[in-house]
Amino acid sequence: MKPVDREILRLAVPALGALIAEPLFLLADTAMVGHLGAPALGGLAIASTVLQTVLGLMIFLAYATTPRVAKRMGTGDIRGAVSAGFDGMWLSVVISGLLLLVGLPLLGPVVGAFGPGPEVAAAALTYLTISWWGLPFMLLVIAGTGLLRGLQDTTTPLWVAGGGFGANIVLNAILIYGLDLGIAGSAIGSVIAQAGMAAVILVIAFRAAARHGASLLPQWTGVWSSARTSGWLVVRSAALRAALILLVFEATALGTQQLAAVQVVQTLFFAMALALDALAIAGQALIALRLGAQDVPGVQRITARLVRWGVGFGIVCAILIAAGAAWIPAAFTGDPAVRSLITALLLVFAVSLPLAGVVFVLDGVLLGAEDARYLALAQVVSLAVFAVILYGAMALWPHALTAWAAFVLGFLGARGVTLGIRARGRAWIDRALARGIR
Repeated sequence: MKPVDREILRLAVPALGALIAEPLFLLADTAMVGHLGAPALGGLAIASTVLQTVLGLMIFLAYATTPRVAKRMGTGDIRGAVSAGFDGMWLSVVISGLLLLVGLPLLGPVVGAFGPGPEVAAAALTYLTISWWGLPFMLLVIAGTGLLRGLQDTTTPLWVAGGGFGANIVLNAILIYGLDLGIAGSAIGSVIAQAGMAAVILVIAFRAAARHGASLLPQWTGVWSSARTSGWLVVRSAALRAALILLVFEATALGTQQLAAVQVVQTLFFAMALALDALAIAGQALIALRLGAQDVPGVQRITARLVRWGVGFGIVCAILIAAGAAWIPAAFTGDPAVRSLITALLLVFAVSLPLAGVVFVLDGVLLGAEDARYLALAQVVSLAVFAVILYGAMALWPHALTAWAAFVLGFLGARGVTLGIRARGRAWIDRALARGIR
């Protein structure tokens, strides 16, 4: 194995473990709340949808922090790298304050917009209100993870996430059943676990600051620089969310069976995305590190290897998905019609996976180059292309296969083209070097 491959795997494998932690948090909550009855489970579904949407948009706190830290690492300025990480963490504090101030009064109307019954609405509002107070801890963890990734450490976030997951299970068992707090106990347990994770991240960050003489106080120019980059990353994330909403909206109009089939393959898509995201995270950290060192050959070498890893992993997953297409549906449903449809959707999904591999790793590479503005605009263009393909194709043949193919081939295809154009040659590297370290 080449040294560059070892570098990629050293960061990607622990990153994958940490990425899995958040879905496990939700899975543990769902399993335990499920025993409280349907109203509690319905309330959790609404509350978790709102929370996951917010956290999905806030992931920019890691993506904006990692390259700023890693670039300084590349120059040998570890003190500046840690300070840049604290800028990201201070930004998370500012955003948390705004979310608490603006969000808390709106939680009732947001829950009501889903149109739930009284019992479900009460459960959703209880869980969401308590969990909302945990957002400062959640966002600190996200930004702190960005700091550690920039320092080329993805192992510590894995241990922090694993510890938080274990604590969450124990706390939920005690609070939900032992103290009979119901769905409120689940929310309290999750908030305490998130607070513990944030505390660990802060201790690690404080120790790094003390070791390298970095300031704990916010450098507002750095915070503003992170915020400016973050704005473009929010646009990027919002465009992806909009594409998924369009997909589900069209699938809903096709009836329950076709919607159910799309939901299953969409879930599997997100599972594959976790693995591909791990490669993207490794790419982001390594590319930014090499750019900081002005190592152009190193940037090109890592980019080429990441693309090969993305394609290779996509091909392996495609073979596994295609081989299991006739059997996988049985794990999700007993309805023969839905099973048959899932099988067809999985075959289309398999075809798209090598493309998805390239898209995810190039996204990570350009994130490492802090090319946030282009990534946002490219995502918006890809959304527009997807919308045209989706509505045009659905007008000709309204079917779940049509909608799904439009997403995994049309949307991802448009992203592949826009990202591939940007990552060709070395012009993007020269632009990143010209931007310097901000």
